[in-house]
Amino acid sequence: MATPTTSFMKEVLPPVLDSTSQPPTLFDGTTRLYISYKSPFAQRTWITRNCKKNCCYGKQGLQEKIKLVPIDLQNRPAWYKEKVYPPNKVPSLEHNNEVKGESLDLIKYIDAHFEGPALLPDDPAKRQFAEELFSYIDSLNKIMFTALSSKEDVGDEVGAALDKVEDALSKFDDGPFFLGQFSLVDIAYAPFMERYQILFSDVKNYDITKGRPKLALWFEELNKIDAYVQTRRDPQELLAHTKKRLGIA
Repeated sequence: MATPTTSFMKEVLPPVLDSTSQPPTLFDGTTRLYISYKSPFAQRTWITRNCKKNCCYGKQGLQEKIKLVPIDLQNRPAWYKEKVYPPNKVPSLEHNNEVKGESLDLIKYIDAHFEGPALLPDDPAKRQFAEELFSYIDSLNKIMFTALSSKEDVGDEVGAALDKVEDALSKFDDGPFFLGQFSLVDIAYAPFMERYQILFSDVKNYDITKGRPKLALWFEELNKIDAYVQTRRDPQELLAHTKKRLGIA
């Protein structure tokens, strides 16, 4: 398992499709990843696609093999629900004449079905811990988003949740990431942790990395990985978008 490098060219991103847009030629053999540029769930699959592409070592990359199709979630095209993915959410993946959804399932699917070094280690202990961390993230998100929406100061529950993340980053000492080396676990957490760092600083005047050196290092190392960096949006744009969604003034 190799850490993605920073050697590939910045991708020219396709325009966002809305209710006035025509659909692509569906089920023509093209693999398409339907995303929103602002969705943390979709960002997971976008990072995974970039990581596999980035590690192809001279072979045709996934930039050509998995086409991005960005959707405007505030003004969705009717054909997306009717013809592509009835749950009408992102991300979804059109591959081999099927459409699959759910971001955690999709990052594992992309890792397993496309070329490039594996994004999960073979070590059974690390794989077991990966599953534990995949299972925990929904609980973490509930705690963090609830706290952001609350008028109260940051409470002990947030601190305990972040301390659990800090402890998880301390489990393996062969690298700065959750499983030591960069993996699908980091990809699963990155879009949300990125938002928490921005939002808690702005809304609660709270630094989620204070007193958590492993988490601070994780952010530092994460931001060296081009496959992730290329999926990041402007922090102020993310801040405004997420505050609007959460109803925060």
